[in-house]
Amino acid sequence: MDIHINKLHFGWPASTFSLEIPHLKVASEDSLAVVGASGCGKTTFLRLLAGLILPDGGEIFLNGQDLKNLSEPQCREFRQRHIGFVYQDFRLMDYLNMKDNILLPWRLAQGRGLKDTLVRDRLHRLIESLGITHLMNRTLDRVSSGERQRVAIARALIMGPSLLLADEPTGNLDPENKLMVCKLLQDKAQEYGATLILVTHDQAIVDRFSHSVDFGTFQSSKTMEKEVG
Repeated sequence: MDIHINKLHFGWPASTFSLEIPHLKVASEDSLAVVGASGCGKTTFLRLLAGLILPDGGEIFLNGQDLKNLSEPQCREFRQRHIGFVYQDFRLMDYLNMKDNILLPWRLAQGRGLKDTLVRDRLHRLIESLGITHLMNRTLDRVSSGERQRVAIARALIMGPSLLLADEPTGNLDPENKLMVCKLLQDKAQEYGATLILVTHDQAIVDRFSHSVDFGTFQSSKTMEKEVG
């Protein structure tokens, strides 16, 4: 999925924060690491890309589709079909076991044309590659923070997204598992033909990406102008 941002402006109500992006392009199937200090707009940027919040002005085109022109149900359907999101706080459901947490996007989307056999096969390959097969029947209170992180990654990948957004997906992992998860995200993005946008504070993994953008560089004005890919 290619991304084209033009004259984007966003501000939180009752806050002095604002994010201004005059121009940003990311080519389809590319990978971009987003770095910068806390509070500079990295997570806000991901939420804008996912259509979870809409800009106050400007345009965000995903494969030519401007999300602000969609109704709320249409935007939700677009997100379900095309976008996988690894949240920093995981967003796992405590009343579901880990297997059902991973399958939740597929069930909420009522399949979206994905056959049961395809999804079950994808689930098997994901949990095996993430080393979490033994966790599938466990509930949230019986898994560690690092294990929850890997379950959240599997959930983001289960629909085979064309845009994969990851907010600090290696933040709770040891150095060995950080590299493993980073490689997995990149390998899966390549397998699905997906564009990968990853927010990180970890400079050690930035060099593994095709491009990087340092939001911290724009702390004073919160503006950015860049074309990648």
